[in-house]
Amino acid sequence: MAKPRFKFEMYKRLQQRTPQIYAEAKKAAESLNIPAELKGAFGLTGAISGCPSPLRDDIEHFMAQESKKVVPLAVYVDQIREIIKEMYGDDYDAAPVNTCEGGLWVTFDTLMTPPNQGRGDNYRTRYIAPLERHIHHQASYGRPFPPKYKDILADRGCTAGELGFYGKRQNNLDTVLVPLEGAEYPTHGINYHPVPLLKNVNAKESLEKIKEVAERHQTLLAGFASLGYDTAGYGYGQKDENGTPLLQKGLAELAKKYNVPYVIDNAWGIPFIGNSIKKIGADVMIYSMDKATGSATSGLIIGKEDVLVPIRRALGYHGNRYGTTASYGKAALVTMDPGKEGLSGQLAALRVLRDNPQVITKPIDDLYEIIIDEFSRIDERIRRDFVFAKSYNCGTVEINYENSWEEGKLGIPIFTIEDMYSGSNLFQDGMSQMGIIPTIAYDANIFISPGLGTTDNKGQIIEDRTRMVIRGLVKLIEIVCEHAGIYE
Repeated sequence: MAKPRFKFEMYKRLQQRTPQIYAEAKKAAESLNIPAELKGAFGLTGAISGCPSPLRDDIEHFMAQESKKVVPLAVYVDQIREIIKEMYGDDYDAAPVNTCEGGLWVTFDTLMTPPNQGRGDNYRTRYIAPLERHIHHQASYGRPFPPKYKDILADRGCTAGELGFYGKRQNNLDTVLVPLEGAEYPTHGINYHPVPLLKNVNAKESLEKIKEVAERHQTLLAGFASLGYDTAGYGYGQKDENGTPLLQKGLAELAKKYNVPYVIDNAWGIPFIGNSIKKIGADVMIYSMDKATGSATSGLIIGKEDVLVPIRRALGYHGNRYGTTASYGKAALVTMDPGKEGLSGQLAALRVLRDNPQVITKPIDDLYEIIIDEFSRIDERIRRDFVFAKSYNCGTVEINYENSWEEGKLGIPIFTIEDMYSGSNLFQDGMSQMGIIPTIAYDANIFISPGLGTTDNKGQIIEDRTRMVIRGLVKLIEIVCEHAGIYE
């Protein structure tokens, strides 16, 4: 078969050869000697909501102890608040929630949407979000603006229409999407769709563009929102001397100028050892505590005290009626309550991060060394195309291969988030065919983290299992590249 001349031809070939690719992936998996009991029970990340890591012994032990006690839930909430204030200062506060997405919902509904009370019709508001990765989270709570983005989320998720992503949109709220300077948004994938390639984002020029957009929309402006990640593959490679992403710091300054909140979705982030809300200057940062911290399923909202007051009121945490510092009762969004298990697990995880952070950082260091070693053995024709970065914020190792498409050549196939939802992301579904649970692997970027059968009960790396899953990924990339025809 002739070498593809165009991108769409390459992806069409991959679609046609998918059964053969999966068959070769299964055969390659046999050479890994994966024990039968591990097939489908270990993988590339323990930080995916659909399949979180098993609890570490320290978290499980604390939760078991607390489950036998009679403890008002407000006690756990206040203990979590105390730790946040110890680490960030008394001007900051916290509100635990059931999930990070629940935290986003509460925050946008509380801080961004127009008031419901008062005479006359509601006005509309708009918040500004960079056109970055995962916009179906932080950028999906309003109707997209400009209108050319109206169907940007149309194919994502398992449920369409009013009960799908469209149903997340808040009343009378718009999302102004701003492409980032230095980023590229080419079309890729079997489910052919634009992808954000963010390795070369220029923070200063992007902020100038966002500032211009903010001036244009200032009469409707309700806030800013972005991801909280800190790697180049997510557009945050340019940092200050303290390692804080310049783009995030600049967004915080813009929010302060317009007296509106800056909300950061740091779902895959880790408090204290990762990106700091205080150093950024943001108003709110939201975490999925079960993704990377080792907690039981729950989310955590951290923010400036004045901003957290209405959020805590909406959750039923702030005052029996008004004015008192704490309570635990009914309110508009009490449906986001994490419950006793979520609260106690979250408290245990935060104490470890405060007192013994190497429990989290050492596995990240070990994972990085293993990935560097295993990828040094990948096919030499593509070896130089990979760029690796270690992130304590996300507890991950990032593998980026945008470089493979430089100078107009056909590079390593890039699968879209639409591919993930439609079952045509060969790097994710191919790992499943090998008996290995996949990770986030689209937009020319792969995030790998410990925890899913690759760590022991104390959260430390099991080297042979970790090497097994990384070797599986390396083999799969080689197989897909061969079928893509990029060597021909």
